[in-house]
Amino acid sequence: MIVHVYQTITIRSLTINSLANSSVFQVGSAGLVKSLSNNFNTGGFTGPAPEIGETVSSPGAALPSVPLVPLPALR
Repeated sequence: MIVHVYQTITIRSLTINSLANSSVFQVGSAGLVKSLSNNFNTGGFTGPAPEIGETVSSPGAALPSVPLVPLPALR
């Protein structure tokens, strides 16, 4: 069976709030969907992440007395 699909798609505005690693965004119809995965080292990391609970600090460096990330205020 041969199916021919003819379509015209006009998009005036498109907003995507979230796109995760396994998301598929498609406009129109496709006879074949090919997957693509790109991983980029944007942080310039040279080794694996430390294990959970492992302390990470430089030798001789003092630990900060305040958190490094903003935390919500306690009520």
